[in-house]
Amino acid sequence: MTASFRTLARAVIAIALTSGAAASLSAHEFWIEPTSFAPEPGKIIGIRARVGDGVLGDPVPRDPALLEKLIVDAGTGATPIVGRDGGDPAGLLRIAVGGLHVIGYLGKPTPVEIPVDTFNTYLHDEGLDAVITERVRRGTSRLGARELFTRCAKTLVLAGATRPDQHDRLLGFPLELLAETSPYSLPPNGELTVRLLFHGRPLPGALVTAIRRRNGERMSVRSDSSGRARFTFPADGAWLIKSVHMTAPPPRTNADWVSYWASLTFELPANGQPAPAGTH
Repeated sequence: MTASFRTLARAVIAIALTSGAAASLSAHEFWIEPTSFAPEPGKIIGIRARVGDGVLGDPVPRDPALLEKLIVDAGTGATPIVGRDGGDPAGLLRIAVGGLHVIGYLGKPTPVEIPVDTFNTYLHDEGLDAVITERVRRGTSRLGARELFTRCAKTLVLAGATRPDQHDRLLGFPLELLAETSPYSLPPNGELTVRLLFHGRPLPGALVTAIRRRNGERMSVRSDSSGRARFTFPADGAWLIKSVHMTAPPPRTNADWVSYWASLTFELPANGQPAPAGTH
């Protein structure tokens, strides 16, 4: 993402958050940032929703107009995470048991109108080549766009020691990243495999990007024919993996395009354990 584009996107976010507009966040990363990736059982952690460039994030307060559900699966099925409307964090979660907790934020489809230059840059940055080609074919590449976007964010939180039987779990989001390798048991220089699924089916050819939260270092690959993307991380700490998929709208939808934004956050352990809260 270019510096000028980040500046414009931040301005759009500021307007959206102060005016109550439908957070027009279309060209920005959206993720879950727990107050701790490694809480002790019995502790309460905050589940913060953030939007930004993948390093710095602005808070997204809990808003029933934007939030479809905020849930956690600790291994026995998904349950709601409580929170106060207008509050940041968006939810509070008591870690009742040890193990891997899969936390998910599913947004409601939200409309936004995007100027042409911003939209074309965003399509390029997110690797949406098929949409770029289709806009040229339609003769609309010099027009802005009405978009209906849905946020599909996940985070992985580990309470206690890691175990080989602990894995990421599907939450049933429209677009979802599934870590097939647990980041909390990844050996040094080990390869982490994530799978990108659209309505439960592998999505090939999508741009999948990993961002190191500490300094914005990025790595991008295209998902293979089975929807898998593989990363070898150069450093520990908190990471964000994300991908965007865009489709034509259903009939009688007041939009030119429908997009889905998936993200997955976790913390690569240093010396076998996630870092203490606040160090990422």
